[in-house]
Amino acid sequence: MHVIVLGSGLLGVSTAYYLSQLGHQVSVVDRQATPAAETSFANGGQISVSHAEPWANPSAPLKVLKWLGQEDAPLLFRLRADQRQWLWGLQFLRECTPARTRHNIEQIVRLGTYSRDTLQQLRANTGIHYDQRTQGILHFYTSQKEFDGALAPTEQMRELGCDRKIISADEAVRLEPALAHIRPQLAGATYTAEDESGDANRFARELVKLCEAAGVQFLMSHTITALREAGGQIDHIEATNSEGRFQRLRADAYVLAMGSLSPLYAAPLGIQLPIYPAKGYSVTMPVKDASKAHQVSLTDDEYKPVFSRLTGPGGDRLRIAGTAELNGYDRHLNAERCQAIVRRVEALFPGAGDVSRAEFWTGLRPATPSNVPLIGRSRLPNLFLNTGHGTLGWTMACGSAQVVADLVTGRRPAIDTEGLSLSRWQRGIQKFAMKPSAAVS
Repeated sequence: MHVIVLGSGLLGVSTAYYLSQLGHQVSVVDRQATPAAETSFANGGQISVSHAEPWANPSAPLKVLKWLGQEDAPLLFRLRADQRQWLWGLQFLRECTPARTRHNIEQIVRLGTYSRDTLQQLRANTGIHYDQRTQGILHFYTSQKEFDGALAPTEQMRELGCDRKIISADEAVRLEPALAHIRPQLAGATYTAEDESGDANRFARELVKLCEAAGVQFLMSHTITALREAGGQIDHIEATNSEGRFQRLRADAYVLAMGSLSPLYAAPLGIQLPIYPAKGYSVTMPVKDASKAHQVSLTDDEYKPVFSRLTGPGGDRLRIAGTAELNGYDRHLNAERCQAIVRRVEALFPGAGDVSRAEFWTGLRPATPSNVPLIGRSRLPNLFLNTGHGTLGWTMACGSAQVVADLVTGRRPAIDTEGLSLSRWQRGIQKFAMKPSAAVS
């Protein structure tokens, strides 16, 4: 079977790999000149099943109201005259109940745990390298209220098989001595030994090499302009190459893995995806003083940034990423939000990184209101979805790709996919729409 994967980010490249492993002829189409050049370029670097508590939780509504208008807020709704944003916000509020939060954590942990196992098996089978660290992830709390609020979700994750342990502030410092500087501020911590970190962009680029060796074709600098339906299924996609030449590309099946652009291309087909871009920021800086820099990947749960240490061909670097800004498809780097991350790094680990050489980046995460991605067959039998992973694209990439590859092949996935399909949203508010032309503006 010939399968076209739309999008060459982490999800698209991973899907192409697992499809090729099942014997399919695979083509990947993307507007960028190189794979993983957008949202997968400089993310936080965590494979974090322990980060399963969604943004939409019972404490979120009051926090969002408090943060309105704060340029450095962890989650910022920059209100626009945008129907899609307001409808997404209503769905977000619907997901903030205790029952919905527990349900969403269950979906995220199930897929995240499977995906982490799948990644580890891939690494064992191929020897792929991507600045990986297998030292776990430590969530630390400088607010007693935030720490107390984390106890119930942590216990639920443990019951679901994510071994996230509650530890004391002293234990946190023993695990990560770089936290000694803020020991008096620490209210407590949690630690998940099985979680990992690494350079997601390097992983994607190395996986492309494995894909190409398996015969996968990458059609880069091809801007997709439309998906065309005929006879109740996708007949072809339309695209223009780097020279502006129009092309019709046909296959037996198609996988939509275009991140936050996915709903723009699905809407003309009558498929409404509850995805809205959540702009995230990251800072990458060389390590200045290794004795002050963290070794274990960290999550600062009060301010929400995540910290990874990347040591590979690019040198010894600190990668700090965080915040979510709902501001449409705006890709502008907001200096205040960038500097807020730098200030937090300096407050926690003064002198660890070379701030004078900091590199800033922003990307549009494809967020569903629940933080649960959309995986599976659409209403068109030969169009499959692998999108909407929000802040957990790196965590869920391999597992999502294997599930989609299984579904395309007609195999039963290794995990229960209940709750991951689009059908759960078709019972709620479902009126998102935008013309595809907005995707490339």
